[in-house]
Amino acid sequence: MFAIENIPDNALDATLSTRGGRDIARQFAHMHMVRVWRLEATSKKLATGLERFEKGKSPDKKKLLKALEHSGEAVQRLSQGYIENAGKVANFKRGVIPTLAYLISHEAHHRGSILLTMKQSGFRLPDSLKWGIWDWNKFADKR
Repeated sequence: MFAIENIPDNALDATLSTRGGRDIARQFAHMHMVRVWRLEATSKKLATGLERFEKGKSPDKKKLLKALEHSGEAVQRLSQGYIENAGKVANFKRGVIPTLAYLISHEAHHRGSILLTMKQSGFRLPDSLKWGIWDWNKFADKR
């Protein structure tokens, strides 16, 4: 959410792909959809009503923020349920910690790709984004 809020609107369509790969907006949409797919595999009820982005479409910032907020809340409820169930996760035998580590790793990978795409596409990273992603104490204050 913090990254999207600090990326200029005109950077969302930046891509380094020469073969139709994801632009920045589609990378954020993909991050959301992986959350949705994980929720569908483990708790269809929590996935109900979440935004589904069509492959190849680049949603605007408002849609991305709303979708990621809702899927984040659903993952939080799912995680709480796992913790209350002794860490057991449906359809992922390794449990809650590897499940959350998977989601975090996936999103960290794309965040790095997004920042690199911005840099190599000629967009200057705002200081708020460049340094702010590491100031985790401020995140607690914002939410």
